[in-house]
Amino acid sequence: MYGKSGQARIALVCIAVAFGTATAFCRTSAAERRVTFEPQKDALAVRVEGWPLAIYVYRDPEILRPYFKAIHAPGGIQVSRRHPPREGADPVDHATMHPGLWLAFGDLGGADFWRNKAGVEHVAFVHPPLAEGSQGRFTVRNRYASEGRTICEETCTYTFHVRPAGTLILWESVFQSDESGFYFGDQEEMGLGIRVATPMMVKPYEGRHRPGRILDDLGRRNEKGIWGNQAAWCAYGGWMDNRFVGMMVMPDPRNAQPCRWHTRDYGFMAANPFGHAAFRQGPAHKTEVKPGESFSLRFGILIHAGDSEETVDLNVAYRDYLQVLNSR
Repeated sequence: MYGKSGQARIALVCIAVAFGTATAFCRTSAAERRVTFEPQKDALAVRVEGWPLAIYVYRDPEILRPYFKAIHAPGGIQVSRRHPPREGADPVDHATMHPGLWLAFGDLGGADFWRNKAGVEHVAFVHPPLAEGSQGRFTVRNRYASEGRTICEETCTYTFHVRPAGTLILWESVFQSDESGFYFGDQEEMGLGIRVATPMMVKPYEGRHRPGRILDDLGRRNEKGIWGNQAAWCAYGGWMDNRFVGMMVMPDPRNAQPCRWHTRDYGFMAANPFGHAAFRQGPAHKTEVKPGESFSLRFGILIHAGDSEETVDLNVAYRDYLQVLNSR
């Protein structure tokens, strides 16, 4: 129905708000489940029906790239690890690499943006948060640079959409350089990553919680079953406050390359469209982008909650995501 080179387009949906110096509110009824933005210093908070959804951080002296932190499922349960992690309550590994939800690359044009050895500069809001009833979006421009050299620029559009299964974040990044070519390298640490809240981990932490689970569209589970494999979607879920909550990552089938999954039972998951040798699939491979050409990456991220693991049918949620893409 919807092949790799299919006809889908990202649906730019959801939210209400104007971006300014004060909190902006959506002018819609409660029945439309409004989304609001709240500008903060070097950040933008997103709320749904008064509940926190996430905070988009576009400048941080320690994490040298934009990211989302404090991600919450419907009803206000935080599903991303606390940032920074809390000593004694959370594992504190990768504290400046795994803030919540992010797109990063261990090798982009020979520079390491995953481990903060090179920096992504927020240039501007190309399109500030736009109110369109219950729909909306914002677009930013970022500059990828290392040692005074610009490798490429990224134009990134984020859309937040309330769907039957939860809150859907649509992510579309377009990379381009008019001056010189660049490439995406072959590493595990490439692509869209998430770090889930400590109680959701598959690996028990301090023996204090019910194990979570990682699941893909073929029914494979956890790090051992999924790592290095391709899948249409992958979801990390677990129990919080007697609710089963999670984050489901869905690469757009339009992406030039399918994703392999870098999964860890300690709470981490990444959709990697560039790993080849990194996942033991043969010789190392570079994805090259010529001067003046563009390269796009698109994902859907569903934040969900329910009374059991079966409350949200993830296959139905994935079909809904494809329908959103096709509806534009």
